[in-house]
Amino acid sequence: MSEDDGMEELVTEEMLWDRIPEVEGAERASTYYELSARIYARGQYDEALALAETACDIYDQLGGAAPSEGVAQAYSAIGYNLNQLERMDEAATAMSKAVKILRENKSPIALELACTLGEWWYTSKKYDEVISTMNECAQEHLVDGNEIGAANDLHLIGCAQRELKKYDEAVESFFEARRLFKKNKEVIHVARCDQKIASCLIELGDGEKALERARKAVDVFETAHDHRRETFALFEYGKAQILLEQYEEGLNTLDQVLMVATEDEPKDFEFLVDIETRMAKVMRLQNREAEAVEIERRLKSVTEAMEEEKED
Repeated sequence: MSEDDGMEELVTEEMLWDRIPEVEGAERASTYYELSARIYARGQYDEALALAETACDIYDQLGGAAPSEGVAQAYSAIGYNLNQLERMDEAATAMSKAVKILRENKSPIALELACTLGEWWYTSKKYDEVISTMNECAQEHLVDGNEIGAANDLHLIGCAQRELKKYDEAVESFFEARRLFKKNKEVIHVARCDQKIASCLIELGDGEKALERARKAVDVFETAHDHRRETFALFEYGKAQILLEQYEEGLNTLDQVLMVATEDEPKDFEFLVDIETRMAKVMRLQNREAEAVEIERRLKSVTEAMEEEKED
């Protein structure tokens, strides 16, 4: 950006501030919204949020006379700023109001914002909201002929169902997503579905099918040199081996996963604890009590440190 560009931006924003005392109603609200958008682009999210909220307040005062598109823009701006401020529940609530208005008005941007809303609901752990939001998105994407969009929607639905422990439903969603990804030759995404299917099948106690799905995922990620995803697919593979009582093979697989996971920075201690906890349980089944006790002793210290960090 040249110095002249910077001055032009400054003057434009200054003009918007100067306009506020001169206008009323919807035009005043729109001016606050435009200011919010410019300040959001600079990363000043607290200030941008306050401006978007002011725009929304003005529209509220106008009641039925407020332009629906302007109201939706204000709510979406509030949502985006709250998201940047990591106030996810509030962000999703604001965005849901924007999506509702845009859907009622058949706006072409409603679908895009609804997909964003679904991701925010997932981050907020509102999994039922994810499912209802993304089901609608998937249907719209299919009507539009956007199979990749629908597949992504179904994948997120499956993830939410898995979090709700609705494993049978999750498997169905992942298989449907997989079918669409495969049809469109999205190989990595097919493997992502296979990994998630394996995870659900393990919870359902079907070790044979889980092992088969996990193996498919590992093969794709290994071929693609996608080492991070390969690690998580191997984790499912090891869990499936243990479920099938292939204890030594399962331990070897989990040990391989552990070696890779410990090299990550920053370290995912929750994942590390999960891996070693499973390894300790297998060792007990093999009458390796002393090794299991030593692992659990170490993990207790790690868990306590993690809890202290959360309290701080």
